[in-house]
Amino acid sequence: MRVAPFVLLPLSVLIAGCAVGPDFKTPDAPVAQNYTASAPAAQTAQADTQLGAAQTIAQGATVQPDWWTLFGSASLNSLVDEGLRNSPNVASMRAALRQSQENYNAQYGSTVYPRVDGSLGASRQKISPGDGFGAELYNTYNVGLTVSYTFDAFGGNKRALENLAAQVDYQQYELQGARLTLAANIVLAAINEASLRKQVEVTQDLVDLQQHQLDILQKQFELGAASQADVSTQLAQVAGVRATLPGLNKSLAQARNQLAVLLGRTPDRETPAITLDDLKLPATLPVSLPSQLVRQRPDIRAAEALLHASSARVGVATANLYPQITLSATGGYTSYGSSGMSFDDLNVWSLGAKLLQPIFNGGSLQAQKRAAEAGLEQSWAQYQQTVLTAFQNVADSLQAVQQDANELNARVDAAKAAQRSLNFTEARYKLGGTSFTALLIAQVQYQQTQLNLWQASAARLSDSATLFQAVGGGLTADSVSAATASAVAAAPAS
Repeated sequence: MRVAPFVLLPLSVLIAGCAVGPDFKTPDAPVAQNYTASAPAAQTAQADTQLGAAQTIAQGATVQPDWWTLFGSASLNSLVDEGLRNSPNVASMRAALRQSQENYNAQYGSTVYPRVDGSLGASRQKISPGDGFGAELYNTYNVGLTVSYTFDAFGGNKRALENLAAQVDYQQYELQGARLTLAANIVLAAINEASLRKQVEVTQDLVDLQQHQLDILQKQFELGAASQADVSTQLAQVAGVRATLPGLNKSLAQARNQLAVLLGRTPDRETPAITLDDLKLPATLPVSLPSQLVRQRPDIRAAEALLHASSARVGVATANLYPQITLSATGGYTSYGSSGMSFDDLNVWSLGAKLLQPIFNGGSLQAQKRAAEAGLEQSWAQYQQTVLTAFQNVADSLQAVQQDANELNARVDAAKAAQRSLNFTEARYKLGGTSFTALLIAQVQYQQTQLNLWQASAARLSDSATLFQAVGGGLTADSVSAATASAVAAAPAS
């Protein structure tokens, strides 16, 4: 029988399939030229101290993936490497990535290829006597093969796979984001612990100086050379400075516990102590161009993947409104007999086609499509908010590193002034031109400026690490592929 071409052409188009719903397009990068209202200075201020070197702001430069090595501490590098190996959170993200990959594989296998099922059955039956026939027992054996395939005429399966592929991308960027956040948190926790340890040390020196001054005043009071008001004032100063130590020690203990957990350890295990002297300030701070930031921040790429998934779900919901065509074929053998199994009796086969067109479903399919479209709008708004937050992070970090340098410069000037005052007071005291009390006051002032100096130095280190995190921490396509490969390699053997 000859089929007219006008029948074959529409059928071939239908079988070839087309994907309904929106085709996803990567959102355009923001048109902003700078992160702040005015372009940042090319260099930060410089101060005459260990961590006071000027830093270069390299616009458009690439961040190296192991950016924490720029702090020049082998101990810090070891801590970050340990954390990335042992973190349960990173392990959880790896498992989530493998799960999303296998979900994609399962959907791909069930929709792209035909389904083939084999069957084998046996039964024993009896025909009751009647109409001249006696009762008879016999066996039935069935062997069959069924093949079925649903054509993706309107791209519903294609969009479903697109959704799952976007979910894989999302988990890849979530894994990268978890690694970046963990590395940054370890660096910040190590700097914070080193800063608190230095603050406890300097504060204890302040307490000792204040206590020494109080002892002198009490002896002077006993000799009538000092008033009770002087002693009470100094006593209050000693108590005030000493009262800060428990809080500092509490913060130090909490910082140690936090660092241990970030490394995948329990808090009872000791962690290597890093001092501020062990660290150096990165000489160059790479800053991605605004147009590049959206490709280098894991959270932005993850939000983009969710936007892609939402777009694909609109296509799935749209395709559900259209017909589905399924072809099936069954072939096999059936044997009847009372003595044994023989397939010479009957050969069975069938061919079938089914067209399923939704007609009435109470409006549920249309509602699902509208819900998917609303979900796409929500994902778009969330993507925009993620981009805005990322720009704010970079802007805040740039301002921080600039102002940290200015503050450190001022703290150095204050420390130098206190040093000169102390030297002058010591010289006068040796010549008998001032009291020992004045000398102790000058020493206390100098110690306080040293405390402020170390705090400002630690802030420069911390905000430099925060800037590395804000610009994406060196995320590249290669690093994402490596993360995916690592996740697959870490999968338990089946």
